[in-house]
Amino acid sequence: MSRRALLVEDDSSIATVITAALEDEAFTVDRCARISERDRLLAEGGYDVMLTDVMLLDGDGIETLPYVQERNPDLPIIILSAQNTLDTAVRATDRGAFEYFPKPFDLDELVRAAIQAADTRKGSDEEEKDPGDGMPLIGRSKPMQGVYRMIARVLQNDLSVLVLGESGTGKELVAEAIHELGSRRVGPFVAVNTAAIPRDLIESELFGHEKGAFTGAASRSIGKFEQANGGTLFLDEIGDMPLEAQTRLLRALQSGRIRRVGGSEEITVDVRIVAATNREMEPLIAAGQFREDLYYRLNVVPIRLPPLRDRVDDIEPLARHFLLLAARNGLPRRRLTDDGIKALVRRNWRGNVRELRNFIFRAALLAREEALDARVIEIMFADNGDEGQVSGAENIAGAVTQWLENASFADGELYHGALAELERPLFSHALARTGGNQLRAAQLLGINRNTLRKRLTELGLEPERFTEEF
Repeated sequence: MSRRALLVEDDSSIATVITAALEDEAFTVDRCARISERDRLLAEGGYDVMLTDVMLLDGDGIETLPYVQERNPDLPIIILSAQNTLDTAVRATDRGAFEYFPKPFDLDELVRAAIQAADTRKGSDEEEKDPGDGMPLIGRSKPMQGVYRMIARVLQNDLSVLVLGESGTGKELVAEAIHELGSRRVGPFVAVNTAAIPRDLIESELFGHEKGAFTGAASRSIGKFEQANGGTLFLDEIGDMPLEAQTRLLRALQSGRIRRVGGSEEITVDVRIVAATNREMEPLIAAGQFREDLYYRLNVVPIRLPPLRDRVDDIEPLARHFLLLAARNGLPRRRLTDDGIKALVRRNWRGNVRELRNFIFRAALLAREEALDARVIEIMFADNGDEGQVSGAENIAGAVTQWLENASFADGELYHGALAELERPLFSHALARTGGNQLRAAQLLGINRNTLRKRLTELGLEPERFTEEF
């Protein structure tokens, strides 16, 4: 592929070395040492990338970048500087530089960045199709197909939905999908994290308050219920809501009316409730930490989101979607190679989709190469202090111990609660290995088929999800 580069450098020896390295990669390189000459060459057009020093013979290469960008808005610019200070790096970033290299720099890295910058410009009109197709949720795995079916069933009614799943699985995205695709799409979507609100303020946050209702209430405040009137109210981390607030929430759901804190007027509200939690609710109810009647009011239609380890087929489309999203947010454009995808699939994404998204954004920002292959992926994990996929009894025991330290079980529920969480991926794996055949799964596990069937029912696992398609 033919590429054209403009090199603005007043040190002739450095310019000669850079030119030779770029020409070895099929670049056609024009050189100059002054800003005035740079502007003349740019006016002739046709460059795919510009590499420029900061301190030139007739001015500051960074400070004059706005002039260049105004006339060449799509031209990637790489900054080179012997002034290796934080201020120089910040100025280069603020001026929209594609990359910044302090001197002395790694020549191979500089050439790779120039290739990436040039190819990014050439391919800017050929954006990859987004696997998300504009939908809030992404993935075509069997577990996600079950989620989609449940969402489709609640779109044209106002039944309360309880979304269950581990942290990072995308519970709020399910709520957004129900709202945006359902009959209430013209109304507001209001989300509130009940775990992030101080206990003494949660009722004010949900129901609002009147002026003078408590110390600091200098004016009337409209709560989330009123803000969501006619639309959808998403109550995240509902399992952490204080008991006293649960009572008022239950009353509001039963009557369709609320009363602001410190007020006497009852206000009618029309909202669709979608709640979510990453906790198992039955132990909380048994411990008296969550009202059973409120649970049944919220849990009219349960939707359980699978963790990423149970939907590994979705890792590739999710990663490609996040790369495109990163580019749309101003990060460098990257692409995943086949072995890069395999490296992602091999990882143990304990933080689920959220962790994958954060990793892809970090790779888009920090990777030197345009292509994210297995080598780059492993380097990015190593740079982040990641120890890789859990493997071996010692690492598994460590992961379970860490999980137990963060888990919350009522007294007397630790054994059965922890065992249920450990059995879920174990049984899912056995069913996936056997295509949903319960007899073969029981044989693989070394347990009685009736025992397997009983535990699957108790855990809410449906063998049909794992049935092989012929």
